[in-house]
Amino acid sequence: MRRFRVRTEKGDYPAVVGCGAWGELRGLVDRGYSSIFVLTEKRIWNRWAEEFGRESGLQAARVVLVPSGEKSKSLAEAERVAGTLLKQGADRRSLLVLFGGGVVGDLGGFVASTYMRGIDCVQVPTTVVGQVDSAVGGKTAVNVGAMKNLVGTFYPPRMVLADPRVLGSLGSRIFRSGLYEVVKHAILDGSAFFERLERELGSLVPANAPKLEGILGQAVKVKVDVVNRDEREHSLRQVLNLGHTFGHALEEVTGYRRFLHGEAVGWGLLAVTLLAERLGYLKSQAAPQGRAANAASEDQGSPESAGDRSDGERIRRLVWRIGPLPPIRNVSSRTIIRLLPHDKKAVGGEIRWVIPERIGKVRIVAGIPLAEARAVWKELQQQTSAADY
Repeated sequence: MRRFRVRTEKGDYPAVVGCGAWGELRGLVDRGYSSIFVLTEKRIWNRWAEEFGRESGLQAARVVLVPSGEKSKSLAEAERVAGTLLKQGADRRSLLVLFGGGVVGDLGGFVASTYMRGIDCVQVPTTVVGQVDSAVGGKTAVNVGAMKNLVGTFYPPRMVLADPRVLGSLGSRIFRSGLYEVVKHAILDGSAFFERLERELGSLVPANAPKLEGILGQAVKVKVDVVNRDEREHSLRQVLNLGHTFGHALEEVTGYRRFLHGEAVGWGLLAVTLLAERLGYLKSQAAPQGRAANAASEDQGSPESAGDRSDGERIRRLVWRIGPLPPIRNVSSRTIIRLLPHDKKAVGGEIRWVIPERIGKVRIVAGIPLAEARAVWKELQQQTSAADY
């Protein structure tokens, strides 16, 4: 089990990664809370309620359920949850435990930050995306219209408890979706982590909690190190948006129905890597045409065989090794480009791109013509339009 200390303006909190992490709640619940609530989704709660209650000591906590899916990240759902808490007697000394994936974490964190001007919350993420990314750092949000995470707050939880055993009940697609965020963290961190991920990717399956614990812990460390240096995303923390500019636009243009968040980030990583090569920031090498060429043999993901490949090629290969992505062949490049300047990180309509220069180094670049982004998107569609998806 690994423990990290996340530093914030409002006080530090622990992020604990490992089997048995839920037991850390026992030391928190004795601090005089008037009531304790668990915000979760029906499916995940039905599967894990008994075990979570036994390990955390929260068998008597009251449960508030939210519908699964991105549509729950809305102001209307936040209002409904707040109303439910009020009806069940939640006050300023209540604790809200967020037991679920990124939707529950983002929505519940937003409710906690605003309910009676703020109550304590604990993040207990149950997906890979939640454990390595969204639960750590105190960012909360809901979507408004077509804009993802438009309304939100910075509100640190009392703790983050990530137990990889809970990932054993995930479907394969949801599990794989989170691995694209792990790839993003490995690109940011450098060659050691990236090579480890290349080497161990084949053994990362939902049921293999011991193997997951090591990789997830390393990914969380990347997030914690960045957040500790830039809690409120003034500069450095923007690097965590690698792959997200294209990714968010892809989610929005398809109404959050075709792609899981991590899948959109996977496409975003492919697109921004191609953009970096096109603009000369990342050394270019001939790219394979489609997934089949990227996954031609099992040993090609190993560091030993990577010496003759560029970093861009290695990024592409690792993304494709995770598994199939929903196709983008019929996603309008014109609509994608129209949405890009509305990204929350844009200033005055100018996009601040996170561009990879090599594995372990990115830079934030403004002023890239939208025509370049559109050309990259069309090229990516052409590369992946074959039947070998």
